[in-house]
Amino acid sequence: MRAPVTAFKQLASLNKVHPELRQIAILASVFFSLVLLFGMHRYYTLYASYDQGIFNQVFWNGLHGRFFQSSLSSVLSTNVVHDNQPPEVFYHRLGQHFTPALLLWLPIYALFPSAATLVVIQVSLITAGGLVLYALARHYLQPSLALLMTASYYGANAVIGPVFSNFHDLCQIPLFVFGLLLAMEKRIWWLFWLLAACTLIVRQDTGVILFGVGIYLAVSRRHPRVGIVLCTLSLGYILLATNVFMPMFSQDISRRFMIERFGQYADSDHATTLQILWAIVSNPGRLLYQLFIRSGDQKIFYLLAQGLPLMFIPLMARPAWIIAGFPLLQLFLQQGESPLSIHIRYAITVVPGFFYGAILWWSQYSYRFRSRLRRVWVGCIVLSVLIACLYSPHRVFYFALPDSYRPWVHVPLIRQWQHVGQARSLMQQIPPDASVSATTYLIPPISGRREILRMPFLHVRNDAHQVVDVDYILVDLWQLQTYQVAFKAERQSLQQVVPLIEQLLAQKKYGVVGLADGVILLKRNTPSDAQALAAWQTLRPTIQFLPIKS
Repeated sequence: MRAPVTAFKQLASLNKVHPELRQIAILASVFFSLVLLFGMHRYYTLYASYDQGIFNQVFWNGLHGRFFQSSLSSVLSTNVVHDNQPPEVFYHRLGQHFTPALLLWLPIYALFPSAATLVVIQVSLITAGGLVLYALARHYLQPSLALLMTASYYGANAVIGPVFSNFHDLCQIPLFVFGLLLAMEKRIWWLFWLLAACTLIVRQDTGVILFGVGIYLAVSRRHPRVGIVLCTLSLGYILLATNVFMPMFSQDISRRFMIERFGQYADSDHATTLQILWAIVSNPGRLLYQLFIRSGDQKIFYLLAQGLPLMFIPLMARPAWIIAGFPLLQLFLQQGESPLSIHIRYAITVVPGFFYGAILWWSQYSYRFRSRLRRVWVGCIVLSVLIACLYSPHRVFYFALPDSYRPWVHVPLIRQWQHVGQARSLMQQIPPDASVSATTYLIPPISGRREILRMPFLHVRNDAHQVVDVDYILVDLWQLQTYQVAFKAERQSLQQVVPLIEQLLAQKKYGVVGLADGVILLKRNTPSDAQALAAWQTLRPTIQFLPIKS
């Protein structure tokens, strides 16, 4: 009994000496609890989508010794997209994204093998990143400033959006990079290099973040040798991963991903990272246009959104621009709209540089911190949170806010839970070892299996290297009908899957074995259940196709 009492007294004494620790614990706990609550609700009400299923299948295969294999990732591979080959169960996702760091969390997943576990891991990692940020801020700042800095992190759109998204590898970045910067400040060099290695293996391109840190250390002359080594290590790893490691698994990096993101710089339908880098630097006029002219207004709003929770201080801080400048450059040079979205995973790569730059700025100008300025800062944080909530990233607040205003699309909470119950009753009819093809939002709960595809794919190359038809087809027609009025993806999917279902039934390749609330389940080489078939024949005339507009 004496040991727990002594520990409690020590904790009480520590709380008196450092009362801010209680505040930061409350802040982190509130963030963790609320985000986990809404994140799990999003998952269990079938609003998690394709990427959640991909990562769950990757982890599930990892548990069975098939590391980084995924039939869902194969659907996105260049062999399928460009060469019209069937998806493969033994496809290695490392050809698309080189992400060895995921193995760090496999033991946790092994305890609770479910796609829901990935929600907990993601929220935990991002919450822990905020705690390390507080320790980093306290190295320079007084407790009140450090607390506001951490509150800014938990209230940032670039944090709230990605934490509510499907699981992604970049959720590890705040913890690793803030930890690296703290280790550098404390001069714990073994930890610094360990976290640098962890950051590199998060993804093939996260070395860009470390390159910015290295440039800062060299330019500021704080640790010039460390900076030069870090720049060399990060750049070398990026080139090695994208030109040696990833091509060992597939040609996706050169034939698909580099072209989709940086195809405007390429002269052919495939390009390596070295070729893209040379194309960028050898044409400075095009580089300046892409950087400052193309989508200039979007880039300005993006920077304002990144700076808002920090009262725009990073936009005035030289270290912030040096460190975050390279991740920003990577995003600004890409084509498409997604890189400039503050609510998707790429935005979190800018967070460490902006926040560290803000810490260094306040360390020089903390005398300017007054009560009036505190109120303005708090107002910026509140505004950032409000914007994030009103945007409802990844439809997390679908039950409170419409997914579309014009036209109006809103699914009430009770209605969605009713639909979920019907959909899950059909999922339970699919054996755990059966192959299945499903629509996007039905994939995550059933993705812990060897053979799973996204509709309209029906053929898969199995472990015996034979191309076979999937055993089951699961389609959520209700979801597609509900959202097709506002979203092109649902319109396209509905127009693909309905004629396909009719064709399969006419050919008697599959039979309807269940239909509930617009969710239909078909089984290969099985006669249709009379009641389920009658329900389908009643439902089919009510499905209307809307024109697909560009």
